[in-house]
Amino acid sequence: DETGAARETQIAGEHPLTLYVDKQEVLTMMTLGAAPEALAIGYLRNQRLLERIEDIVSVQVDWDVNAVVVRTRHGLADLEARTQKRTQTTGCGQGTVFGDLMDDIDSIRLPTDVTLARSTLYALLDGVRLHDTIYKQSGAIHGCALATNDPGAEGAASEILMFVEDVGRHNAVDAIAGRMWLDRIDGADKIFYTTGRLTSEMVIKAAQMGIPFLVSRSGLTQMGHEIARKVGITMIGRATHRHYLLYTGAERFIAA
Repeated sequence: DETGAARETQIAGEHPLTLYVDKQEVLTMMTLGAAPEALAIGYLRNQRLLERIEDIVSVQVDWDVNAVVVRTRHGLADLEARTQKRTQTTGCGQGTVFGDLMDDIDSIRLPTDVTLARSTLYALLDGVRLHDTIYKQSGAIHGCALATNDPGAEGAASEILMFVEDVGRHNAVDAIAGRMWLDRIDGADKIFYTTGRLTSEMVIKAAQMGIPFLVSRSGLTQMGHEIARKVGITMIGRATHRHYLLYTGAERFIAA
């Protein structure tokens, strides 16, 4: 350390996990490996390679060969053509989006009759701060959370439904997307929290999951801001303790 003393420290794991769909290799992801099944399902969902959870027959993980195998009912239509075009993103560890990054944005419709109270935002930030995380032990990773938003609850509580950490924020959000599909969770009345930057990729994925509120302790990118305005997400960044910046969707936010 800074004094010259040797210290034991925790180091986050990073493992390759190759995704196969119906015996065809799709890509290799670098992951902590905490939720490989949900990660695979959420990746296929957020890349728009599958439209329904019912299209999946089985998911099998084999860490002996670092692979996750997904079997589908009808296969992936035009997989080769859809994966041929790759967009390099700002994500770490994977950083690739298949197809056109802006596909289907115009068709996304987020709820307009929901609101987020400032007291609920503060409750979420307190819950995340107190959450026992791998980041506190080792750093070097990102975390994402799906939380409830009940403005009518006493004290405007916000309960963390799931918290996923991984070496890249895109993996963490994909794992939550997979869990939401598996558990049939609707995103219309939820809040999504991430420790990572609010990039175009993060905004698009939150919108595809149907979540109208996106919160981060970090800042945003110009394209992330543009897309958030286009799809109608209420986006809040630099959110720590009692500080935040409300970037878009102010009509849904209740500061009183």
